[in-house]
Amino acid sequence: MQVHASCIAFEGMGVLLRGPSDAGKSDLALRAIEAGGQLVADDLVALELRGGRVWASPLPRADGRLEVRGIGIVRLPALDGAPLVLIADLSAPERLPEPEIESLLGVPVRRIRLAPFEISAAIKLRLAVHMASEDKGAARVSDNDDGR
Repeated sequence: MQVHASCIAFEGMGVLLRGPSDAGKSDLALRAIEAGGQLVADDLVALELRGGRVWASPLPRADGRLEVRGIGIVRLPALDGAPLVLIADLSAPERLPEPEIESLLGVPVRRIRLAPFEISAAIKLRLAVHMASEDKGAARVSDNDDGR
């Protein structure tokens, strides 16, 4: 399955950055990389099941490429894949949201909403990835299983 998204990883734990065109996916990915993350894929992400987990990978011939608005397409060191522990929908978040889980390819994955252009967005993303990796499953499951 392919989704219009970007994916970065912190310490090998993947986060899928979702949103419409111009939502800030590539920009947030660039800032997350600067904050210690690693690029997995930009613009289109391949998702598949591996060992009961959802894995994100770049499409063939797209590995290491990131669109940097105003600069162009740049090549960066990249991972060839990472297990997803978090979905970040790029939109205005609630102040104190309840934890949410979305079923993606039939596997529960933690989901947050994040304002991508806030100065603290990359730091919040890193914190959320670590929280999701420790998730005990105490969250409500969303009906959304369309890979959005």
